[in-house]
Amino acid sequence: MADVKRPLITDEGILVSAVCPVIISASRATDLPAYYADWFIHRLKKGYVRWINSFNPHLPYYVSFEDTRAIVFWSKNPLPMFPHLDYLDSLALVYYFQVTLTDYGSEGLEPGVPPLDERISTFIRLSERVGRDRVIWRFDPVLLTRTLDIDTILSRITYIGDRIAPYTKKFVFSFVDTSYSKVKKQAGIWHFRNPDSVEKQQFIEGIVGMNRSWGISLASCADEAGYGPEIEHNKCVDDALLRLIGQHDPALLRYLDTHPGKDPGQRPACTCIKSKDIGQYDTCLHGCVYCYATDHAKAHVNYEKHQSSPEAETITGDAFGQQRRTDRDIQSYLL
Repeated sequence: MADVKRPLITDEGILVSAVCPVIISASRATDLPAYYADWFIHRLKKGYVRWINSFNPHLPYYVSFEDTRAIVFWSKNPLPMFPHLDYLDSLALVYYFQVTLTDYGSEGLEPGVPPLDERISTFIRLSERVGRDRVIWRFDPVLLTRTLDIDTILSRITYIGDRIAPYTKKFVFSFVDTSYSKVKKQAGIWHFRNPDSVEKQQFIEGIVGMNRSWGISLASCADEAGYGPEIEHNKCVDDALLRLIGQHDPALLRYLDTHPGKDPGQRPACTCIKSKDIGQYDTCLHGCVYCYATDHAKAHVNYEKHQSSPEAETITGDAFGQQRRTDRDIQSYLL
């Protein structure tokens, strides 16, 4: 089903057509909570964003928050969102966080993320604030290098999990995907790779074993392979979780009842339900070398553009020329 569209008046007084999604993804394309939390809250108050489609950047695409009832946040550092949680709660929005908490510091693969123990502390604080249902631990991607083997990965996961397992109900993993051109190029430079089938089985046995003391759900992300009864196929945008934490919201529940099934815009192995992502590629500053979404040189240029226009209708403040309509045109259109 296509998203509902309605007329919208932009900040410049221009009449446009905007999609009105019920579920917002914020965001698969960038770490919006880490770098653009203030921008997101400002735009939420304004009521819309203009999303830039990387495949057709010259086509305007407006996203209204008029019908929005739920938000899924994705982040490696959700700390900058903390000052805004009360505001989200005041709107009675349903939201939860996918928090990627990995440990590749020794390898230099994630140069922009805060130190591991700081990220663990942030994870725990977030869980204490919003509840362990609403903070999901992601360890992705799982990758190997010439000096990083499965035993080392498992020991690092154990270190993290022993601290945060009481503060989450789910552990999600994925194996690095070098089919993306950016990732493939970086893999050649940094010499990381996808585990082979034997190593993957060793990984699965390891996390299943350590989970006997944690007692949380284990899930793979966007992976067609089956890893046994202990590992479910994850829905990062999850209708069951939204029903659980959004049971007070009749509008959201009605939407979930009438919009079953996976998001057709995602990869075949992805089981997420439909949402609208509002992020922008090439805007994340974490510098993770395995990232499919970011050209790191462009990201720094784009962040400077954002700082010049921190409240613009797009993350980077890119202008989009469109003829201003008269008040009479607008009134006629709306009627």
